[in-house]
Amino acid sequence: SSLLFSSLLFSSHLNTFPGDNLSAPSSPGTARNDCSITPLTPSPSPRVELRPRMACPFSVVVAIDFGTTSSGYAFSFTQDSEAIHMMKRWEGGDPGVANQKSPTCLLLTPDLRFHSFGFAARDFYHDLDPEEARHWLYFDKFKMKIHSTSDLTMETELEAVNGRRVRAIEVFAHALHFFREHALKEVKDQSSSVLEGEEIRWVITVPAVWRQPAKQFMREAAYLAGLVSPDCPEQLLIALEPEAASIYCRKLRLHQVIDLSMQPITNGLDLDGSRPFDSSFRQAREQLRRSRHSRTFLVESGTGELWSELQTGDKYIVADCGGGTVDLTVHQIEQPQGTLKELYKASGGPYGAVGVDLAFEAMLCQIFGDDFIQSFKAKRPAAWVDLTIAFEARKRTAAPGRANALNISLPFSFIDYYKRHRGQSVEAALRRSNMNIVKWSSQGMLRLTQEAMNELFQPTIVNIVKHIEELMAKPEVRGVRFLFLVGGFAESPMLQKAVQKAMGRTCRIIIPHDVGLTILKGAVLFGLDPTVVRVRRCPLTYGVGVLNRFVEGRHPRDKLLIKDGREWCTDILDRFVSVDQSVALGEVVRRSYTPARLGQRKIIINIYCSTTDDVTYISDPGVRKCGTITLDLPEPVPLPGAVGGAGGGGGGGPERREIRATMQFGDTEIKVTAIDVMSNHSVRASIDFLSN
Repeated sequence: SSLLFSSLLFSSHLNTFPGDNLSAPSSPGTARNDCSITPLTPSPSPRVELRPRMACPFSVVVAIDFGTTSSGYAFSFTQDSEAIHMMKRWEGGDPGVANQKSPTCLLLTPDLRFHSFGFAARDFYHDLDPEEARHWLYFDKFKMKIHSTSDLTMETELEAVNGRRVRAIEVFAHALHFFREHALKEVKDQSSSVLEGEEIRWVITVPAVWRQPAKQFMREAAYLAGLVSPDCPEQLLIALEPEAASIYCRKLRLHQVIDLSMQPITNGLDLDGSRPFDSSFRQAREQLRRSRHSRTFLVESGTGELWSELQTGDKYIVADCGGGTVDLTVHQIEQPQGTLKELYKASGGPYGAVGVDLAFEAMLCQIFGDDFIQSFKAKRPAAWVDLTIAFEARKRTAAPGRANALNISLPFSFIDYYKRHRGQSVEAALRRSNMNIVKWSSQGMLRLTQEAMNELFQPTIVNIVKHIEELMAKPEVRGVRFLFLVGGFAESPMLQKAVQKAMGRTCRIIIPHDVGLTILKGAVLFGLDPTVVRVRRCPLTYGVGVLNRFVEGRHPRDKLLIKDGREWCTDILDRFVSVDQSVALGEVVRRSYTPARLGQRKIIINIYCSTTDDVTYISDPGVRKCGTITLDLPEPVPLPGAVGGAGGGGGGGPERREIRATMQFGDTEIKVTAIDVMSNHSVRASIDFLSN
């Protein structure tokens, strides 16, 4: 269909080359030269259209950080944009986890209605009778699925703990709707003028390594949840997680960070046993504890002191180590306006803290048998969730210098179920498994030795460090002076130590306080001024398939298409942007298209993408169709004196309509607009990456 397609779709620039050469090339020599002056693009380089900075039409910005393991929201009033308000602490909460975010868990009733989210969902599910629990749908860490699904659509499904499946878009919409209700209520409590929905700008964060379909998926889920109406798309911004963190890091004061490069890490832990840092850290933590009650953070209006050390042109990496992914972004600061410029395309992968949980599950399978663990998960889902929570809490306290083992209590139903299922005790299973790094304590606990903890953390941490090292070796990135570690996993002393060991000599490693909330605060700042990131890099090469004049010896015969007696070469990739190309905000790529036949009501253009730039045809390996642009054509206005539609056989005359499409690649999402050149009316244009 692509062949047929590219033959139907004439690019109007085909009519722009010299007419006399078209009919009869005099010799092969001129024909070849002729081809070199018939590019399909009037201007391959994007042009900048400076957007006037709009006065913000919104009175409040609400950001939702939808994380793999935990989520939360924060907001700020545009009149008082120095203050960022964090969401209220909710019911529930784990011992030893003192941040304001709530676990990303969702509970649906047996008839698929929304029941609860966060701690409430977890606790209610846990308290259900095991027989009854099997009918309820409990989802956790479901964001990973969006990252790992290569052909994401509106129909993609998620599996609940009990094995039942629901459309992913509905699960996400339920969660976003929950946040909408909570945030609206809290905003209205704070502001005397009761807000209408239109006055809010919503910001949702996604990993920078997510592809276009996943970003569009989040937007569609937000429409479904009623955050904004599809008719006002600009009311919702998609923010990239490490970018948001970077925006916030610009505002940091020195007392708000831990500088790992300056801290000698001793083997003796500090008194409360949780962190291998000295007393200045404890004081900072105390200060933080006091400020926590207010839940309102003040940000500097300019840039923080840390940045006065950063000269213009200094480069830094933000490593966002979250629950699901590690996401790396390289920025350069541009003075005097303090805007940011991306130096290398986003990189990273699925190496988040969840990797440690999966390693723990694999270890349990090794000890107790894979079939037993699967059966236990299916038959005692709530107890399984309990066990994962117990591990989660211990995981946070794991530190490199720790001498004593970590105890994880096994739920009674685990011990009981194993005895009935296998006819022997958990203790016997441990002895038989030769896992000498995991012991059994008489109080009914698994004792994970330091070696066991290292083994669980190692694969994920090694991957993160490797990713950062590979990035730092790239020529565009050499000479980085600062590395900011952000995201929930950055709180782990295990990760901090590993990163310090690997990079501490080459650059300064900075960890903001309250590091799990960095992205949330940055997302609010991004919503207040989205123009702060001025230049981004394209993650992929994008283009469309078009026809070009066929040239013997240059084009393969199987691409030859003869149409109206002329020879065309089909399937040529007409590039919009190339992978890792710099694109400034407001830069646009323009193309003109013309309907293949009269009376056509829609032009549908397939978009292709590739991870490399050395491709010529849309049929080359590595090129895949990734989306479509749809242009809705209104009835053409007949020009005075034109014969009623009969004569226009598409002969290249003036009656050919020209639709000019303008695409924007410099934002966090790809956007398209179009106009009908003859009438100068705008044409409904949409770009879709989800219905492949």
